[in-house]
Formats: sequence, C-alpha cells, structure tokens
Amino acid sequence: MDKHQQYKRAFNHFDANGDGKISASELQRCVESIGRGGELSLADAEVAVVLIDSDGDGLLCFEDFVKLVEFGVGEEEKANDLKETFRLYEMEGSGCITPKSLKRMLSRLGEIRSIEECSLMIHHFDLDGDGELNFDEFKVMMSC
Repeated sequence: MDKHQQYKRAFNHFDANGDGKISASELQRCVESIGRGGELSLADAEVAVVLIDSDGDGLLCFEDFVKLVEFGVGEEEKANDLKETFRLYEMEGSGCITPKSLKRMLSRLGEIRSIEECSLMIHHFDLDGDGELNFDEFKVMMSC
C-alpha cells in the first residue's frame, strides 16, 4: 500500500460520519487516538481546522488532511508556510497575534468568535502570559 492509500484509509477512518470531510471534533478524536503527547481540546482542534482549511468551509478535506499529516515533511517549506500563516493572523507589523487580530481573521474565514473566546484560544498557548501569541508560541500551537 502506497502513502496516498494509507492517508486515504486513515482519512476515511477518522471521517466518522462519512461526509468526506473531517470536522474539529473528528480531528480531536483523531489526535487522541494517535496519542501524540496527550489530548487536543475542541477549541484547539477548531483553531487547527481554521488554520489548515483550504476552502473556508470549516472542515478538512482529504488534501487538508494530507497537509496536516505531512506537517513533518519539508521543514523549510513548512517554516515558510507557517510564517505566512502567522502574518495573516498578527496585528499589522506587531509581531504577535492578539485576541482582536484572531477574531478579525476568524471572521474573514466565516468563524464568528467573541474576543473572550479568542482570548481563551490564545491562552492555551501563551507561554509568557502576555495575552498574545508571538511566532514561537504560534509554532508550539501548530505542532500540537
């Protein structure tokens, strides 16, 4: 079985309702079943889906799933993609993601969240406790 077939098999396994997409809750169960260092909260799964979702429907298609699985492949390309993604979410030139900038970007993606919800999402990965995500904290979040 080649890599593509393995990915498709895994995708179909985690696509619990068989709709051809993986939701945040299905992603959460996927990560928990793999056991890669613990649990993934639903809020964190929702953030991951928003960041990876290529068509903006709030779900991961097979191609998005492959991107997620292959996150460990092509380090330089990944680093560049991660920097580009970070720039989408940060406040213009501030070097950090604030609850306000996260809310703005999620709104652009069709996800309506309150500032409080965005603060809570950020809090999970805010290692220095300043209420914002710098790039290093963002990398930690994306590696979960």
